[in-house]
Amino acid sequence: MTMFISGIQQVGIGVQNVHEAFRWYRRHFGMDVPVFEEAATAGLMLPYTGGQPQDRHAILALNMQGGGGMEIWQYTGRTPVAPAFEPQLGDLGIFAGKIKCKDVQACLKQLREQGVEILGECSTRPDDLEHFFVKDPWGNIFEIVSSNSWFAKNRPVHTGGMYGTIIGVSDMDRSIDFYKTILGYDNVIYDTTDQFSDLEVLGGGDKQMRRVLLGHTAQRRGPFSRLLGDTEIELVQLLDTAERPPKRIYENRYWGDLGFIHLCFDITGMAELKEVCATHGHPFTVDSSGSFDMGEAAGYFAYIEDPDGTLIEFVETHKVPILKKLNWYLHLNRRSDPAKPLPNLIIKAMGLGRVKD
Repeated sequence: MTMFISGIQQVGIGVQNVHEAFRWYRRHFGMDVPVFEEAATAGLMLPYTGGQPQDRHAILALNMQGGGGMEIWQYTGRTPVAPAFEPQLGDLGIFAGKIKCKDVQACLKQLREQGVEILGECSTRPDDLEHFFVKDPWGNIFEIVSSNSWFAKNRPVHTGGMYGTIIGVSDMDRSIDFYKTILGYDNVIYDTTDQFSDLEVLGGGDKQMRRVLLGHTAQRRGPFSRLLGDTEIELVQLLDTAERPPKRIYENRYWGDLGFIHLCFDITGMAELKEVCATHGHPFTVDSSGSFDMGEAAGYFAYIEDPDGTLIEFVETHKVPILKKLNWYLHLNRRSDPAKPLPNLIIKAMGLGRVKD
């Protein structure tokens, strides 16, 4: 089977209270469709959980206008740990999540009226797209950025789902090669070195840095490719590190602790992907070795690390609920053409499980 990536399935976010966070994200970002909710023991992540299985509660939430989901994740058997320092732009790991937006100015006004903490004002990136930054009640930073990639635009909320991440790296050229070769981000939208006025609202954003925005030229394929849409990855490397060298955001902490845990891609062809990753020096560090039951969903998952240890997850989805009330589940591993997108009607039916406040 040919290996391909369908898009960013989700970004993992470690929180202290999964239901409180889900309520906040659905109210302000429209992440109101829970694909699954499960309380279980994470027994396969031992390299990143102190060598011991850990109890957790997770909700995978989607915005049906399009974009990736949020895997909202809470430890239940231990107290999740925050970084020992305030992460700054350029620290190694996922610094911020990107959320796609239909109308940046209108979204800024709406979120401000809702009492969301806005970092600065609307500004433009080096590619002239409008964007701004917000901080959730738990200190996680999100970039709200203009996008033309949508599955639907029928909701009053101005945002879609996850559009990508901002990741701190130590060697830009090495990281560009990783995200291009393994993840298909072959389009350099901009690559510029400067002090950037639009980043000064962020901790460490006033430093000299190299900033690279990556996209993908190939159209994503697969069952959920229309919903997940186009994505982007922004890499940031600090150039003046004498005063404060970059720190690893997850240094001395577990996978699932507070903050942005991982970047997850929906894929097809896990066996071939495993060979590709190993060939390029990034072997699987976690491998479910086949289908893994996630309560209402099932799939084959694996993890690798980027050159700085940032966790990248792959999920080959096998079963997903479409309408749980009618016991309607889709078994994707039975499809004759895995590259073909699912009919829009089936995708839209997932929205019938929307949680309304």
